[in-house]
Amino acid sequence: MQNKFEVTAEPRSTQGKSASRRLRRAGKVPAILYGAGKEPASIQLDHNEMLLHTEHEAFYSHILTLKFAGGADEKVVLKAMQRHPVRTAILHVDFLRINEAEELTLRVPLHFLNEDAAPAVKTQGGIVSHHMSDLEIVCLPKDLPEYIEVDLMDLGIGETIHLSDLKLPAGVRVAAIVHGGDPMQPVVSINAPKAAAEEAAPAAS
Repeated sequence: MQNKFEVTAEPRSTQGKSASRRLRRAGKVPAILYGAGKEPASIQLDHNEMLLHTEHEAFYSHILTLKFAGGADEKVVLKAMQRHPVRTAILHVDFLRINEAEELTLRVPLHFLNEDAAPAVKTQGGIVSHHMSDLEIVCLPKDLPEYIEVDLMDLGIGETIHLSDLKLPAGVRVAAIVHGGDPMQPVVSINAPKAAAEEAAPAAS
């Protein structure tokens, strides 16, 4: 991982909806820090700084550093973020502390490669259908990838890449499979062009 994200954080002593509204008016974001066997801690963040961080896809699937003035830094991942339904505003953030010896479960984006270059699309007019845009994985913090690549170059018309087909980095597992889910769940497929599909469909009687 090349990106390094540092988030300025301060302890937060006030609680409740009224206190959170005051924080937001002052350009701050209320947040909670938990995990790693420690007590949850209420903290506050700079709203504009957070907004800039969230413009980077890697921020959501990267180990972050919470920087406390005069205190020890915390290694964390972003677990949840509440946004305003209309305005470009972050309302609340949940961070999970990292224990290097414990696996974590996190969603990472899928990057689809060769969508336009795949022969099934480029020369045969196939249509790519994405069944998911991100993937929940299980791994140790040191093995956390920013994204998972899914290569469509050799995928033919009518074919599908399933969860069990994904080529994952060392130490990374699919959470759904780990927990007994269907390994044949589709990730992406290439369908026949619409006209060809209609021709192949049986005529209505």
